[in-house]
Amino acid sequence: MRKFLQRLFREPVRRLANKYDSRPDKRRVHIALTSLYLHLLKYPGKKGPVISFDMESRFIILSDQHKGAKDGRDDFALAEKNYLNALEYYNQNQFFYINLGDSEELWKNSLASVIKHNQLSFDKEKLFLQRDAFIKVFGNHDLYWANDPLAGLTLESIYGMKVPIYTGTVLQTLINGKPLNIFMTHGHQGDRQSDGNWFSKWFVSVIWARLQSYLNLNPNTPANDDSLKNKHNTMMYEWSARQKSLLLITGHTHQPVFVSLTYLERLYRDLDKARLAGDTDILIKEIDKQINLRIRKGDPVPDFTAYHAYYFNSGCCCFDDGDITGIEIADGFIRLIKWKYDADGFSKRMVLEETSLESLLAIGI
Repeated sequence: MRKFLQRLFREPVRRLANKYDSRPDKRRVHIALTSLYLHLLKYPGKKGPVISFDMESRFIILSDQHKGAKDGRDDFALAEKNYLNALEYYNQNQFFYINLGDSEELWKNSLASVIKHNQLSFDKEKLFLQRDAFIKVFGNHDLYWANDPLAGLTLESIYGMKVPIYTGTVLQTLINGKPLNIFMTHGHQGDRQSDGNWFSKWFVSVIWARLQSYLNLNPNTPANDDSLKNKHNTMMYEWSARQKSLLLITGHTHQPVFVSLTYLERLYRDLDKARLAGDTDILIKEIDKQINLRIRKGDPVPDFTAYHAYYFNSGCCCFDDGDITGIEIADGFIRLIKWKYDADGFSKRMVLEETSLESLLAIGI
């Protein structure tokens, strides 16, 4: 019966999805980001807190776990061990954990199944909550937390404590007397499907997403469409470039971005530098090999026209090889990090890129 219904309804639903899809519209995205950012500053605590920090503070920003039901559709299952070990490390080192949304995959799964199969992760997150060092932001795949009247009670039953759900947050500091704001949100702002009024968000999370899942349709979102990733990241960059003394950090696309460059863009830049410096053929071939690997994995070919350090993206915690990526802000530095399995299957933390917050202000963000 399911196969018959899939054949009958797949094409009409696909056409409807394409008509009302989540392809980013720059004007809508920019208006939504501006509205949220100004609201957070004017009414801190309602949609998210404004947190003052200093150079001794430590934050870890992770997003897009997409915790599932430990079945064939669970993108998080392979990365779970890395995630648990990462949280153990960050809790022991007194980091403040900011979860930037899509933590639970509620488009493909029932909430009950996600809760049942991910208690280990919830327990690790609870350790941060007990230290008052945890912020949970909702994304488009876990809209339930933002629009269901019972969401608060459900979260309290999971964590044993009340857990506020936020749309974003702002970190604020002074460096050599100069202000710096770091604005964080999931990144689906301006999405016609999942950033509308209460009814539209309820319809997408409860009805529309499950219909697409039942019909085995891959929704048109930046996380699933490589061409949309680049468009979306570019719009995020363009918005952040218009602001003053501001860094923007989002998730949503599953594509790590550091100082406005994707990993593939940084490889192209490193390749140019290696050639200009006359480096060895071995080094050039290795960089070229990594470029080809990223292209085969689906990374969009670079098309940013400027590389000013305004925009960052945490990537995701559900890469198909089990890796997870995130952004650390610690000891005056901002870092793109990755946790991966070594040859013996142990989780290993790697710093992919880092720069000081002071140097970012010095170049005039």
